[in-house]
Amino acid sequence: MSAQLVLAGTDLVEPVASEGRLVLAALLGIGVIVALIIGARLHPFLALTAGALTVGVTAGVSMETALTSYTTGFGTTAAGVGILIALGAMFGKLLADSGGADQIVDTIIGAASPRMLPWAMAVVGAIIGLPMFFEIGLVLLMPVIYLVARRSGQSLVTIGIPALAGLSAMHGLVPPHPGPLTAIDYLHADLGTTLALGVAVAIPTVIIAGPVFGLVGRYVDVPVPERFEVAGDEEFSRRPSFAITLASVLLPVVLMMGKALADIFIDDAGDPLRRTLDVLGTPLIALLIAVVVGMFTLGHGLGRDGVAKSLESSLPGVAGILLIVAAGGGFKQSLVDTGIGTIVAERVADSNVSVLLLAWFVAVLIRLATGSATVATVTAAGLLAPLTEQLSSGEVSLMVLAIGAGSVFFSHVNDAGFWLVKEYFGMSVGQTLKTWSAMETLLSVTGLVFVMALNLVI
Repeated sequence: MSAQLVLAGTDLVEPVASEGRLVLAALLGIGVIVALIIGARLHPFLALTAGALTVGVTAGVSMETALTSYTTGFGTTAAGVGILIALGAMFGKLLADSGGADQIVDTIIGAASPRMLPWAMAVVGAIIGLPMFFEIGLVLLMPVIYLVARRSGQSLVTIGIPALAGLSAMHGLVPPHPGPLTAIDYLHADLGTTLALGVAVAIPTVIIAGPVFGLVGRYVDVPVPERFEVAGDEEFSRRPSFAITLASVLLPVVLMMGKALADIFIDDAGDPLRRTLDVLGTPLIALLIAVVVGMFTLGHGLGRDGVAKSLESSLPGVAGILLIVAAGGGFKQSLVDTGIGTIVAERVADSNVSVLLLAWFVAVLIRLATGSATVATVTAAGLLAPLTEQLSSGEVSLMVLAIGAGSVFFSHVNDAGFWLVKEYFGMSVGQTLKTWSAMETLLSVTGLVFVMALNLVI
């Protein structure tokens, strides 16, 4: 799949200025974002807002037009993705507060032999990572990682890296996380197809970047920090069973995959079964159903007041993410409305550059510059959106995954996740680079390899 397929018959935005000026506008906009996030330590929401306005003004449009582009993109993204992020946060908080997450962890870990513990931790990380943001999943899993490392006598890195790989792969590759959801929205990808392909890419990627790479723990001696007292079962006297918890977690995934399968195998759009599955598998409906069902299955032991408190407390923690994603939508719309995407598409149309490789590389550059996987995904997807016009549904989904893989490349000192891992694991900067940063790089490259492999058959 090369860029030669892109431009025929497409309806791209007419550039508002010369090519040189628009390229300068895009570079300055991204430069402002990078400088404000790294140099001024400004919140990405403000940096993205400033970057979007910089693009418009540098391109030569009026401030009023630049503001209109930004607010249009902001509102569209908040409406399309923001609701899903909020629902995902609610479900994740119910999972944590009810003890359901602990039930998953305890059940899987309890059934694993010492040799299989790293593999079990990868499974735990992936399952917990499905409905939860990376930071939330990390905080939730750290006491368990400590406990497993202490009891097994294995390296903290050997036990922890697989769990982090599971969390990170879900964060970058599998909806309903903000990055993949935003890329799906911008590139008009099919969510069910992307979800299915994302899981297919994530499984072998987690194996390689998790349990296999986790063997590096033999060479990085990190004692288990004396930081947490691991909570016992008494904290959750009526926590849900493993079967109920797992069914609750997988419910929205099954609903969304059901829609994708119905669209593939049932040709008649008016068929009652397909129409039903299409409604139930719509992301908003699937996540809403998951939250409502979770209030009863996961919240049974919390009581009515406990469920209400859990849902209420879930939203403040994702307010910043909502603003970043929406502001990224504003930045994307600023790029689109100036026509810079048209120029990018025209420049690569006659080349043999793989669209998937290009998407991955752009996301990598922005990730290295800003330290944010979400910013990298949002910016790359917005910049490259015109390249999807003549791609098949499967190819667009693979492009989403290529961007997602690039967005987790080499976490380093400008990434908040880098410092979170460093402090929780009690490692030096050098040790964190050798373990966490190297794992993220391996995960990113491995993800790209499997995306390219799938492209051979799709």
